[in-house]
Amino acid sequence: MFSRNKQPAIKSLIAQGTRIEGDVHFVDGLRIDGEVRGDVRAQGGQSGLLVISALARVDGAVHAAHVIVNGEVVGPVHATELLELQPKARITGDVHYKALEMHQGATICGTMTPTDAVLEEKPPLKLASSAQ
Repeated sequence: MFSRNKQPAIKSLIAQGTRIEGDVHFVDGLRIDGEVRGDVRAQGGQSGLLVISALARVDGAVHAAHVIVNGEVVGPVHATELLELQPKARITGDVHYKALEMHQGATICGTMTPTDAVLEEKPPLKLASSAQ
């Protein structure tokens, strides 16, 4: 009835109480309930579902097609398709996304850049000066 793309299955889990130091590369889907100190990247970068739960923390860059955040990320986030920020999401870093869904309570400390935005060069703004 509704034409929504089927999400890849979550095949991997980093459980609560687990800490990984180093980069994580995954295929299809990954759920993080623990802590990762390193980059988290979907293989190919153009696919994959990444879920960062409310108790999770990632210190590093995040790259996946569909990213759902309800925990903490310290580093840049790159979602090539959809970025979902749940109410407890806390991101300290720049965010790049194609589509964004942000719930009340989520916070971002960084710049937000849509990847498909057409950035046109605008002339510099000249302010009127009262001293002339």
